[in-house]
Amino acid sequence: MGMNNSSAKDDFVLVGFSDQPKLEKILFVVVLISYLLTLVGNTIIILISSVDPKLKTPMYFFLTHLSLVDLCFTTSIVPQLLWNLRGPAKTITALGCAVQLYVSLALGSTECVLLAVMAFDCYAAVCKPLHYAAVMNPRLCRALAGVAWLSGVGNTLIQSTVTLWLPRCGHRWLHHFFCEVPSMIKLACVDIHANEVQLFIASLVLLLLPLALILMSYGHIVKAVMRIKSVQAWRKALGTCGSHLLVVSLFYGTITAVYIRPNSSYAHMHGKFISLFYTVVTPTLNPLIYTLRNKDVKGALGRLFHKDRDLGS
Repeated sequence: MGMNNSSAKDDFVLVGFSDQPKLEKILFVVVLISYLLTLVGNTIIILISSVDPKLKTPMYFFLTHLSLVDLCFTTSIVPQLLWNLRGPAKTITALGCAVQLYVSLALGSTECVLLAVMAFDCYAAVCKPLHYAAVMNPRLCRALAGVAWLSGVGNTLIQSTVTLWLPRCGHRWLHHFFCEVPSMIKLACVDIHANEVQLFIASLVLLLLPLALILMSYGHIVKAVMRIKSVQAWRKALGTCGSHLLVVSLFYGTITAVYIRPNSSYAHMHGKFISLFYTVVTPTLNPLIYTLRNKDVKGALGRLFHKDRDLGS
């Protein structure tokens, strides 16, 4: 009743986790802490990558973009989620839903391509070490980052626009905690088979194709390291690629379950929890993974705080 009274005529109702009020209280605390860690962690990575001269490399150039994507991605979703978790009102305005749909899909798609670009950077660092600086020149790095961002913008302009144009016949109860294409198309009161095919094709291009490129890059990396047959080379390769591989596993392992099978019972029943992982948990873990596993980042943090202490004294 509370949701009906609080929802305006054109608002969407984000059902989310409202059927589990005890879980909502726990999730509010967990999501709030995760969001704060995401803001702090990714901001620190952007800061140190910008000011530390030792991090002026292609790897940290792309890492800065990844942190920016994660910051904007979670900010497009989490504040509304926290608002809905804390009280009986579970609504979002039609404009707010449209903005959230466009922005979150653009940034999620950008991250898919950006992770493939970062895998290519790892490949160049391990397999072409003598030519790395020439291959990964600043112009190419800017172009690859631009392709990632343009891919995200292009995908959301098509997918989100088509989704919002679907007739809903007054259906506004969204069984999700944010406006996302797989759950939005279920509100349509027409045959959505063509939309599901379109979403599947887009997912193949922006999810499975980048994933295939990532796997190919790591296949070449493994071959290169095995030819060297050196423990030191294995450690260097793991240090260069380990963080990225862990981030890829976390991100792709969850998002593909939602977008590759959007109409399956698995995606419908567990989609909210899977989406919670790649929208809240993964952006929190990314900066931790890169700082805890990376000597360069830890060294840059040490130099940054040491400089602050020197200035303070």
